[in-house]
Amino acid sequence: MIYLTGRRLQAYQVRVATFDTRWRGLDAEQVHAYLHQLADELDRLHRELITANTEAERIRQALRQWQSRHATCRHGDAGSPNSRWPR
Repeated sequence: MIYLTGRRLQAYQVRVATFDTRWRGLDAEQVHAYLHQLADELDRLHRELITANTEAERIRQALRQWQSRHATCRHGDAGSPNSRWPR
């Protein structure tokens, strides 16, 4: 098995991982089943991260647009009937 440092682990790397065999080693089927479960979880988390980043960017853009539209808005006088909050 090759260990890559400084890089993010990808699901396909987990799926194709190989290990040296030993006389009294672990059950290979259990190891591979666990690795496939781990790879599926990595895939799910990667998709969730992409979705969250996309949503965060959408919200940032909407905020910038809102700020641009309201940059010239001013608060009315504290005594005006449209003023909700006293200064």
